[in-house]
Amino acid sequence: MTAATLGLATADAMTATPSPSVLRHAIPASGELLPVVGLGTYQVLDVDESPQAIAPLEPVMRALVEAGGSLVDSSPMYGNAETIAGALSAGLGLRERLFLATKVWTSGREAGIQQMQTSFRRMRTQRMDLMQVHNLLDWRTHLGTLQGWKREGRVRYLGITHYHAGAHAELEKLLRSRQWDFVQVNYSLAETEAGERLLPAAADLGVAVIVNRPFAQGALFSRVRGLALPDWAAEFDCRSWAQFFLKWILSDPAVTCVIPASRKAEHTRDNMAAGLGRLPDAATRRRMAAWFESAGRAG
Repeated sequence: MTAATLGLATADAMTATPSPSVLRHAIPASGELLPVVGLGTYQVLDVDESPQAIAPLEPVMRALVEAGGSLVDSSPMYGNAETIAGALSAGLGLRERLFLATKVWTSGREAGIQQMQTSFRRMRTQRMDLMQVHNLLDWRTHLGTLQGWKREGRVRYLGITHYHAGAHAELEKLLRSRQWDFVQVNYSLAETEAGERLLPAAADLGVAVIVNRPFAQGALFSRVRGLALPDWAAEFDCRSWAQFFLKWILSDPAVTCVIPASRKAEHTRDNMAAGLGRLPDAATRRRMAAWFESAGRAG
């Protein structure tokens, strides 16, 4: 499909005066700079391939790139999300401006190869920027394949993920093997466990950290519903609750990038703005956490 058949604007048609670019953090394994806010695709890009379904998502991808973002994280477990991410990337001519990441989640060498090759086709890329072993499933088998693909240039970085705090000890053990470039975990003001040992270990070992579920699947917004943003949030250039939650994560020195999911361009622009201006210092992070806990008790 072409940009015209999808009803998409081309990259040349994108604004000539982009917004200020978000902060970028270095990937420890290479020194490459990665914008600190990306785009998660779980549920939000799981739509059919019709132009009518894809067209409303085009402004979301444009908002990401216009703000200086690049990381788009998907998975074969996210329904049609890989396919839609690929259609948007190709239709807008954005592949060279995106950092594409996905996952493998199956057992067995041949099944893993087949699943990853399918992901390449769906995301319309010859080279995957980051391939992650999801939830540690059969990681030993997949690591062998991925190390070979990395040598061949088919993948640029290798990663591991898990969604449950009970797996943090195993993740830390694997990071210490120094075979992984990235680790992806959930981390937020409602789910702080990763900050206890795993994130400090990643920082010490030079492993990049991608944070998913930054809003705890919407639970953070429910906690502050009806509450005004604290006046002191302006001290770190925070203008919304989404930015409050994301800046708390991004101010952790171990975090490389956070990937909130969004299907609306205005939400994406708001999320991207968390990477602009000042970030909270350590004392302010503690104040934010204490305020959040207090808000929860008050509710």
